[in-house]
Amino acid sequence: MLSPLILSLPDETVTRRLGQALAARSRPGDVIALYGGLGAGKTTLARAFIRALTDPDEEVPSPTFTLVQIYEAKVGPVWHFDLYRLTHPDDAIELDIDDAFADGISLIEWPERLGTLLPTRRLDLRLEEADPPGTRRALLTPSPVWASRLGDLIL
Repeated sequence: MLSPLILSLPDETVTRRLGQALAARSRPGDVIALYGGLGAGKTTLARAFIRALTDPDEEVPSPTFTLVQIYEAKVGPVWHFDLYRLTHPDDAIELDIDDAFADGISLIEWPERLGTLLPTRRLDLRLEEADPPGTRRALLTPSPVWASRLGDLIL
């Protein structure tokens, strides 16, 4: 992984723009690992990402209880995982995560729950609190395949 790109996210509108910008740069086989605590904005970003690839009015519920939601997009399936309730990394195999990694675009909330199953060819995106209070920042740490795609990222 390369050095992180740090972006200011002063409000939800900018968080959504980041999701849209990443969607425009995504390709089948991509994995985006979304790190951050409860309420950090992971689902907000994922919702904007998915709507950018499907339909602006797409219903995008949080997959907290189902663990995964799959959306059909022109570029192929978009898999949205929320692994907060995953008890063991191997349980992700039952969610067909291998299929997602092979031919879909995968957004993974709580990716640390995957342990060694998390691919190295990915974009790590950490959302965290920033100053002033109530604002956030995003730290994007790309694998080499993602580095060139982030070069012109402006929100």
